[in-house]
Amino acid sequence: MTTRPSLLVTGGAAGLGASIGRAAADAGYRVGLLDVDTAGLARVTAEIPGAIGLAASTTDAVAVHAALDEFGTPDVLVNNAGIVRFGPLVDIAEQDWRDAVDVNLTGTFVTGRAVARRMLAGDGGAIVNISSMNGVAAGMYSGAYGPTKAAIGLLTEQMALEWAPTVRVNAVAPGLIDAGMSEAVYADPATRTAREQRVPLGRLGRAEDVAAAVLWLASSDAGYVTGQTLLVDGGVTGAIITTLPRPQSVDGVGHEPT
Repeated sequence: MTTRPSLLVTGGAAGLGASIGRAAADAGYRVGLLDVDTAGLARVTAEIPGAIGLAASTTDAVAVHAALDEFGTPDVLVNNAGIVRFGPLVDIAEQDWRDAVDVNLTGTFVTGRAVARRMLAGDGGAIVNISSMNGVAAGMYSGAYGPTKAAIGLLTEQMALEWAPTVRVNAVAPGLIDAGMSEAVYADPATRTAREQRVPLGRLGRAEDVAAAVLWLASSDAGYVTGQTLLVDGGVTGAIITTLPRPQSVDGVGHEPT
């Protein structure tokens, strides 16, 4: 009898984490969902056949190890748990800054290290950290969110170097995704339309787009990929030039006879 591979996703009680859990279950994984939201855990685990809800904070090493004792060492860890505290840098409360750093960055480190220790002592595995397009290109009024996501990109590289060849570590950086913490943003029709028009692929991303990228990086198809951050953004991060005017009169520049 073949044992199913296992996947543990943090922040799994809602949003992208729940979507990743559902996609993983559909792909044949035994799924664990780790979150501090016990009500959300109960709801999502009931929706995913065989899923196990694990109530723990990603920043609490003791609680994380207890959850791992219950679930076992996963073949794949997805560090998805994160928060955002919006506001201008000149006004944001220091506690809001510290909370975002603690959950987004320290939580990724604490949980990633706890799982990696077990993977390194066992049969290895893969870790996928969730970053953001705001970790690649700064966004205004996002407080510590962008800086922590940028730090996750470098942490991913460091994890990959230190834990190779036993553990592969990569990151997914979602762009304008109509899911999770961004749902409130896209509830406004004008904002939704304006943002859709800026995406080269012509639409907002879906949770399923992110989940597919995560599962690819976790799979043997990406077996020679480590230390990378994969933007899943419909091309918007690199599309700044498309928002700038360009006169047609310059089309002939560079074609003069020499």
